Amino acid sequence: MTMPITEQGSAALRDHLAAEFARTRARSVALTDAIDDGELVCQHSRIMSPLVWDFAHIGNQEELWLVREVGGRDPVRADIDELYDAFKHPRPNRPALPLLDPTETRRYLSEVRSKVLDVLDRTPLEGRRLVEHGFAFGMIVQHEQQHDETMLATHQLRTGPAALHAPPPRPQRSRNLPGEVLVPAGEFTMGTSTEPWALDNERPAYRASTGAYWLDTVPVTNGQYQRFLADGGYDDPRWWSEQGWTHRCEAGLVGPQFWYLDGGSWWRDRFGVAEPVPADEPVVHVCFFEAQAYAAWAGKRLPTEVEWEKAARFDPATGRSRRFPWGDEDPTPAHANLGQRHLQPAPAGSYLAGASPLGVHQLIGDVWEWTSSGFSGYPGFAPFPYREYSEVFFGGDYRMLRGGSFGTDAAACRGTFRNWDHPVRRQIFTGFRCARDAGPGELT
Repeated sequence: MTMPITEQGSAALRDHLAAEFARTRARSVALTDAIDDGELVCQHSRIMSPLVWDFAHIGNQEELWLVREVGGRDPVRADIDELYDAFKHPRPNRPALPLLDPTETRRYLSEVRSKVLDVLDRTPLEGRRLVEHGFAFGMIVQHEQQHDETMLATHQLRTGPAALHAPPPRPQRSRNLPGEVLVPAGEFTMGTSTEPWALDNERPAYRASTGAYWLDTVPVTNGQYQRFLADGGYDDPRWWSEQGWTHRCEAGLVGPQFWYLDGGSWWRDRFGVAEPVPADEPVVHVCFFEAQAYAAWAGKRLPTEVEWEKAARFDPATGRSRRFPWGDEDPTPAHANLGQRHLQPAPAGSYLAGASPLGVHQLIGDVWEWTSSGFSGYPGFAPFPYREYSEVFFGGDYRMLRGGSFGTDAAACRGTFRNWDHPVRRQIFTGFRCARDAGPGELT
């Protein structure tokens, strides 16, 4: 959600949804038009789909939910449903499928979108939970934006010259922030029961509790992470969990993905550009095990998901939980690094207007942040509108990621939004910050 749609009339809500569809599709088109059709159909990594699969999958989900389910219309292309069912075909197998070619994909998406806009114009946005406050339409906007971020990650995995371009972030920043912020013990409201476009795993709101803890004011930076590397952190099993050390050895990890040493200095490949690793940016492209090992080396730990959300939303002055760290208003460029405006994190200490009431910075945007928690439903969880969005992923080895990245759109990011992935994943735009329990003498 990018505006308080519950306060808008039906016509304004439809206009807002149509604008979100157009804005989101412009991003999808830019990501696919940036390279030639030959690169769209090839697989740049076995852990990612060909870009043309993501693009057509966006249209197929839009057709399934909005043309057929909401609109009750005849299928546009029922014959391709199985090809673009993410549960039926693992990513490594997708290049061998008889996929729509880029020209067919663009034609298909255009036809689906034309029908969707007609459905939007004719469908009452009340009376059914699926369409109340435009939920189904907002769900599809979020779905497309999530795949846009996935496609952005695929661009990072490409070899060859840069295809995407954006200016570096240059926000106001503070260099005099404390290293940690004390978060007091007590209850707060986690999750939401009122956010119109919130997905099922964010619901319902409930009262959660934490002890007192310290949380890093900003995410761990490249400069801090390089000290871990220089101290032999990747060669010392003391800092790694047993599972993490096994993975580090089997995968041959020596540093964050896309980093390499050149002349004794760390460099990185960023969207086709080779550049020195900037010390003041949050570290990105580290897996859960790497984040966990750094935290242990630093004498700390990763925060739990509950601790992360409390720091991001709890206002001790009022006792309520906000939509975002800075308040209830939607993100602006002054609040956070979102929406692919830039192709890298902003320096630590940026976006002073985006700080939480407790003084924690950059909780939204820049880098997804690993937490120590697994993925499960909140008390009273009920799947909606289908089990495959969340419930089938509960349990397993997933670890929760919070806050969004520079590649996450505001429509798919809020203080309650939950992301999850396997602990070995590094191609996503992930970083972290550390936490530690507060001792008895530190509570005042």
